[in-house]
Amino acid sequence: MKILGISAFYHDSAAALVIDGRIIAAAQEERFSRVKHDERFPVHASDYCLREAGINWEDLDAVVYYDKPWLKFERILETYYALAPKGAKSFRAGLPVWIKEKAMLPRMLQKHIPKKVPLRFSSHHLSHAASAFYPSPFKSAAILTLDGVGEWATTTIAHGVDNQITIKREMKFPHSIGLLYSSFTQYCGFKVNSGEYKLMGLAPYGRHGHKDVEEYKRKIKSSLVHIYDDGGIWLDQNYFSYTTGLEMVEKEKWSALFGFPMREPESPLTQTYCDLALAIQEVTEEIVIKLARQAKTITNEDFLCLAGGVALNCVANGVLRRENIFKDIWIQPAAGDAGGAPGAALAYYYSQNERETPSTDQMIGSYLGPQFGRDEIIQILNQEKIFFSELSNSDLCTNAASLIAEGNVLGWFQGRMEFGPRALGGRSILADARSPDMQKKLNLKIKNREGFRPFAPSVLAEDMNLYFEGGWDSPYMLLVDKVKNEYRNPLPNDYFDWPLDKRLYFVRSQLPAITHLDFSARVQSVHKETNPLYHQLITSFKKLTGWGVIVNTSFNVRGEPIVGSTNDALRCLFQTEMDALAIGPFLILKKDQSQDVINDFKKRKSAFALD
Repeated sequence: MKILGISAFYHDSAAALVIDGRIIAAAQEERFSRVKHDERFPVHASDYCLREAGINWEDLDAVVYYDKPWLKFERILETYYALAPKGAKSFRAGLPVWIKEKAMLPRMLQKHIPKKVPLRFSSHHLSHAASAFYPSPFKSAAILTLDGVGEWATTTIAHGVDNQITIKREMKFPHSIGLLYSSFTQYCGFKVNSGEYKLMGLAPYGRHGHKDVEEYKRKIKSSLVHIYDDGGIWLDQNYFSYTTGLEMVEKEKWSALFGFPMREPESPLTQTYCDLALAIQEVTEEIVIKLARQAKTITNEDFLCLAGGVALNCVANGVLRRENIFKDIWIQPAAGDAGGAPGAALAYYYSQNERETPSTDQMIGSYLGPQFGRDEIIQILNQEKIFFSELSNSDLCTNAASLIAEGNVLGWFQGRMEFGPRALGGRSILADARSPDMQKKLNLKIKNREGFRPFAPSVLAEDMNLYFEGGWDSPYMLLVDKVKNEYRNPLPNDYFDWPLDKRLYFVRSQLPAITHLDFSARVQSVHKETNPLYHQLITSFKKLTGWGVIVNTSFNVRGEPIVGSTNDALRCLFQTEMDALAIGPFLILKKDQSQDVINDFKKRKSAFALD
């Protein structure tokens, strides 16, 4: 049974192919189109999925869309009707778009899908729940889905048993933990639906326990959101604009409440916004913990599955893991809307078929995207006049480990591309976690992004307990852990009174490039079974240095998606201050290239494959 799942027309469109309950291929459209968070129909991602399985559109048993567009349209109409005459101007402006993108969406889909292929629709949060439960290694589990909004639901508690998922509790629009967090994302000067991880990264710059943070939390919980004991929330819509406007918040009311205005994008960050980021992060964690406890009470299960955009908040996930409410937690690596594609396909498949509990998780490390063979790569390298060495796996890993240990920044383009927002050793930029200058170099000279942004460590799975307090398995980089005390450096007494830049570059541990201000790290555990070459590289680095941990960040620059092709990787190498690239069996050193080649790549812009 061959089913293609589709998510599209909001953000992070994607396609995923499921055959007999197994995810064969999955990819986001942005990796092909080079348009970050591309929302258009996933033409290229769909073609890739079918090509990976060697089938055509006509071979599919069904195409399943991750949403029910008519219900979304109903929610929009009912919301405006309930709040009229407020929002009349935006209603008139938006109605033609909503009719096209919601009411007429089946017709839009049929432009890309042959008529004889059945088109089906899953509900948004069922797609999330299915993406979390069915690939998990659990026979039964509580399922928690949290995001901005689907059709009506914003949060659900579900129960998964064998092939059945039953929604037990549902929180509805406009009350939403995702929209609450996104409102603070906008107020702190970041872009909604893409800057939430920046807000999460900013929070550790806040002062834990400081009177200002505690006062912001008090104001949030007394004026903006009421939190019930079961994790349900009620948002005071007098302070929000997202129901009928283009903004998330009522700026003047928020300014009056907190005593300072909304931050302008790209303006300097002050301690005030850091403290506010910490306040909403801690409020979010409180809500997530209460929801998890309620899920445990309702289902009486030992295991929890998580999905939805809020499940990408790895700090909250780490706090939840530390609470030990459940024996184990499994989080869908593509927890946002992209994950709705495999979720929709799996929900449809298991509505008709039994499920055998897998012995391991079925996302296979999330390595579900395209890969490039030796001949494909060498053709491009020769065409572009690139000087390279071809090496065995062993020599490639030894040489790459040496380059990293010497302080070089290495692009790592190997095997199948990752599905989801995290680079997990398939399309990664790697560096030495021991280097005190590496965070600054990577942020400012490689990634071209804000200096406060933290970097994640990739760690040999067998060494997790050596470096981190929890030592939990975290293959998808979705749990934050703390660096162990023996590797930490003591902080000066007046540390939190220092300016932000001074605090940022203080050497806090023996692994300074991956240690955030609160000694936290968003950890990836690397398993030999799912990525043997990446595991071999880190093992080579450990033999050389004694440390089984390196820096891993996504292979891209700010504003662009993760690289998807050989040419994307080469352009990123030559347009930044990266030093080398390991792509397939080939090692490319920038210092060995002619200046003409480097200058040519520096002139190139990202190619947009879609009109």
